[in-house]
Amino acid sequence: GILAAIVIPQFTQASTEAKTNSLCSDLQTLRSQIELYKVQHNDAVPSAEDFNSVMIYCTDINGDTATPASKTRAGDFEFGPYLERIPENPFSNESSVGAVASQADAGGGDNGWDYVEASGEIYAGDSTEHAAY
Repeated sequence: GILAAIVIPQFTQASTEAKTNSLCSDLQTLRSQIELYKVQHNDAVPSAEDFNSVMIYCTDINGDTATPASKTRAGDFEFGPYLERIPENPFSNESSVGAVASQADAGGGDNGWDYVEASGEIYAGDSTEHAAY
């Protein structure tokens, strides 16, 4: 019993630290790809409504995706794809992206990620604690 009382909390802490590191890495990837999109699209950020499609498919200068949706650059659709897929938030296991008005509103919903369309900022959507990252 004493051994279990010592070892189990250490495993729990290691699991939480691994999830936190994964969350920070995923946020860094999302943020860098949003910034690349912004650079390639004349300082425009992806709209919240089209976030998933413009991140995983090729786009033209206006941010329109190829039809049918393609991950292969062709013709005017010379930008992207920026991500293979939207990553899952390791704390909520959700990959959905929801729109919020500001960082203060992030972390309160059911989404994996909360996206501020006005600025292009993205935060963890699973809790207020992780929204600070």
